Amino acid sequence: MSTRTEFPSSRDINRAWHVIDADNAVLGRVASRAAMLLMGKHKPTYVPSMDTGDHVVIINAGKVKLTGGKEGQKLYRRHSGYPGGLIETGARRMRETRPERMLELAISGMLPKTKLGKQMYRKLNVYAGEHHPHQAQKPVALAV
Repeated sequence: MSTRTEFPSSRDINRAWHVIDADNAVLGRVASRAAMLLMGKHKPTYVPSMDTGDHVVIINAGKVKLTGGKEGQKLYRRHSGYPGGLIETGARRMRETRPERMLELAISGMLPKTKLGKQMYRKLNVYAGEHHPHQAQKPVALAV
């Protein structure tokens, strides 16, 4: 008695569009929900070696909450590649200059660090305000 495991082909993958409103929501909760949708873990056809995930649009990224003392203590680090080129930006400054980057960094940290993860990350769209140019795709609103 042999049973066959169904393995989806690229034709079988249906990609939906989701909108997440980050207004007054906690950063980590929004990021983990978005990462799950991008990977496709919410679908019964999930396969770890394939990108079966959906498109995610996040609005109001500038109004996302940080819990505890993270607003004053959290640091975002990057390096220029030159000696002494470490650049540190605080969470408060990051919110003022590039609020969508806070969510992008949190979500990219939750995705696989491979070519597949980069492919999943391309389906993410983050906007600081409440308007987005993806109305034609008829995205479904999700509560976090």
